[in-house]
Amino acid sequence: MNQATLLITFGRCLLALYFLLPGVLKFVSWDTHIALMQAHDMAFAPYFLAAAASLQIACSLAIMANKVVFYSSLILAAMVLAINFNLHDFWNYSDAQGRHELQNFIKNLGIFSGLLILAGLSGNSGVNKE
Repeated sequence: MNQATLLITFGRCLLALYFLLPGVLKFVSWDTHIALMQAHDMAFAPYFLAAAASLQIACSLAIMANKVVFYSSLILAAMVLAINFNLHDFWNYSDAQGRHELQNFIKNLGIFSGLLILAGLSGNSGVNKE
């Protein structure tokens, strides 16, 4: 395994782990997550939470196994955007909480970018690699 492949594999697994653990914790700390979603006026919170947790677990395991990485990365990227705009609404705050939400929002954009790069590197995109 060459150096680039090793780095990509390690990064892919770490990025997947970032979603696996929170996916499991959503089920473990169900009531806490429901309360957070309801505090942001999200309708159908239990259904969205179950879907989000299940997708996070399934997609992260697929990415770790290097299977359907393209689609799994894009699914998680879409989730990051949805979570960013629904739960990290820094524009609704003007205090320390607003700064904290802004920091989370920007961090999630970095994770979103990593998922897009991973999807592009996966080789399943149908894009000609020259």
